[in-house]
Amino acid sequence: MERPIREAARATRRLGISAGFTVVSYFFMPVLAFTAVGSVIVIGAGTLPETTLLLRRVAGAKRKLVGEWTGTPVPEAYTPLEGTLVERVRAALGDPGTYRDLRWLGAHYVYGLLLACATPALWVVGLIVDFVWHGMAGRRPAVLPLIGRLAELDADWSRTLLEPSPEARDNARLAERVAELTVTREGAVAAHGAELRRIERDLHDGAQAHLVALSMRVGLAKRAYERDPDLARRLLAEAQDQAEEALTELRHVVRGIHPPILTDRGLLGAVRALAAGSGLAVEVTDDGVEAAGARAPAGIEAAAYFVVAEALTNAAKHGGGEHAGVELRRAGRALQITVRDDGRGGADESGGSGLLGMRRRVAALDGTVRLTSPVGGPTVIDVELPCAW
Repeated sequence: MERPIREAARATRRLGISAGFTVVSYFFMPVLAFTAVGSVIVIGAGTLPETTLLLRRVAGAKRKLVGEWTGTPVPEAYTPLEGTLVERVRAALGDPGTYRDLRWLGAHYVYGLLLACATPALWVVGLIVDFVWHGMAGRRPAVLPLIGRLAELDADWSRTLLEPSPEARDNARLAERVAELTVTREGAVAAHGAELRRIERDLHDGAQAHLVALSMRVGLAKRAYERDPDLARRLLAEAQDQAEEALTELRHVVRGIHPPILTDRGLLGAVRALAAGSGLAVEVTDDGVEAAGARAPAGIEAAAYFVVAEALTNAAKHGGGEHAGVELRRAGRALQITVRDDGRGGADESGGSGLLGMRRRVAALDGTVRLTSPVGGPTVIDVELPCAW
């Protein structure tokens, strides 16, 4: 007898919570009525998106409860309410999820109350029948399991009403993807702008300054050639030094755009060169990245190179550790990179350590970055870049 009673008590608790949602729906009806009237007369149209968001939260709470009761989550699919007021109103009115939630709210207004009212009656009947009649005969209780069935009905009906259609799920996923790509595009534009400003600054402060000095020394040498050959030769020697420094600066700028070492040695060789010059004891491992001569596209290789370069630079400058590891993996149609160091941890993207730029560069290629850096270390950066090998 104890087990059926415990199960019935658990089902009663579920039905009690469901009755609470019914009470919420009673209070929500005036809000819906006010929003409907306000939208009709246009003046109160601004309340429509907020009411829709509130309705989504109520329906979301019910989905969560049904998922917890049944062990199977109830998916949701909504069109994002973003943009201007007019765009948000249109999105709310055009979203099938809005009408799905309204349908559930209206139905729950009825069946939630009926199930909640039926529960006390079943308890009374069940106790009388099971304890007085079936209990004395030593038979299995026959009425109390009906309370559990009522709770199952509440969960089944709510799932049926709240679960989005496949088309709605596809539309919601498409809207989420568009929003994600919009953010990614903005990040890519910001990263591109920052890269252009860096190149401009490097050219202005480096190569351009050396070329200006070179031009001045050549001009002075031309003037001094007839009257002071020794001075002219000295100026030409200085001009040659300036030319070499300008070439060095230009090579530096070119490496910032696309490192030539990638073309010469490939990604694995370039990463090993970075490891050798990082100032840390770095172990580089490769899992099929350049197997059978296959190479990733140039853009993917460049992004991977800069990820490793940034991660190792941060580890050497800020980490305080002595060892690091770089792992390159070929996983299906993706290139995976893991950089780990034994430093002090606590890496923060807002601290100006280049992690935000790394994330933007990877996001521009539809990749992902995961940073794990607890205080005390270690710091682990996992990057995945989609790649058509």
